[in-house]
Amino acid sequence: MKILVVEDNDRVAQFVRNGLHEGGHAVDHADNGRDGLFMASTEVYDAIVLDRMLPGGIDGLAIIEALRKTGNKTPILILSALAEVDDRIRGLRAGGDDYLSKPFAFGELAARLEALVRRSQGSEAQTALVVADLRMDLLARKVTRAGKTISLQPREFSLLELLMRHAGQVVTRTMLLENVWEYHFDPQTNVIDVHISKLRQKIDAQFHPPLLHTVRGVGYRLDADD
Repeated sequence: MKILVVEDNDRVAQFVRNGLHEGGHAVDHADNGRDGLFMASTEVYDAIVLDRMLPGGIDGLAIIEALRKTGNKTPILILSALAEVDDRIRGLRAGGDDYLSKPFAFGELAARLEALVRRSQGSEAQTALVVADLRMDLLARKVTRAGKTISLQPREFSLLELLMRHAGQVVTRTMLLENVWEYHFDPQTNVIDVHISKLRQKIDAQFHPPLLHTVRGVGYRLDADD
C-alpha cells in the first residue's frame, strides 16, 4: 500500500513511518496541514493517517472536508490526542473513516488501515492478486506459485505487488522508484536491477512459463506472455 502520514510530531511520525516501512508499505509524510492537503490532493494513496491538530493554517478536519468536497474518497484514519467522544464524533462526521486516539499501539493502527483499505476496495477478492499460477495474499502477506510458498523480503513483496497490480502493463523504472523506494529522482544506481534479479530467481527460476519480463529501455512487465 501507499500511505500518506500527516503528522507534525516528529517522534510519532517516525514511529508510524518505521512501522509501515517494516510492513512493506510505501510512505509519504507531511508535517503541516497545507502540505498534507496538497499531497493528498495531487497524489494517489491507498490510505491517509491524519492528525487533527496541525500547523500550516489548515487542521485535520479542514483537510478531510476539502478532500471530500472534491470527491476524493481515499480512506482516512484520524490519529489524534483529542480522545473525547465528541471529538471522535466530529472527526467521523467531517468525513473521516476511522478514529484512533493517542497513545496507540502500532499493531492496531496497521490493522485498522488494512480494514479501511479492504472496505474501500469493496470486494473480498481484492485481498488477493493472481497472475497465472502466481498468487499474492495481501492480508497474510504470503506469495505462492503453483502452490509452492515463495519467501520474499518486504521490499521484494512491495515490488511484486506493484507489478501484479499492473499485470500485463509495462511498469516503468520511474514508477518503481517512486512507489517502492520512494525516490522522486533517479539515484543512478542499479538498485532496481538487483531486486528484479532476486525476484526473478524466486518466482521464475523453478517455474514455467516465466512471468517477469524486461521491456528494454522502459521497465518491466508481469504476465504469462513472453
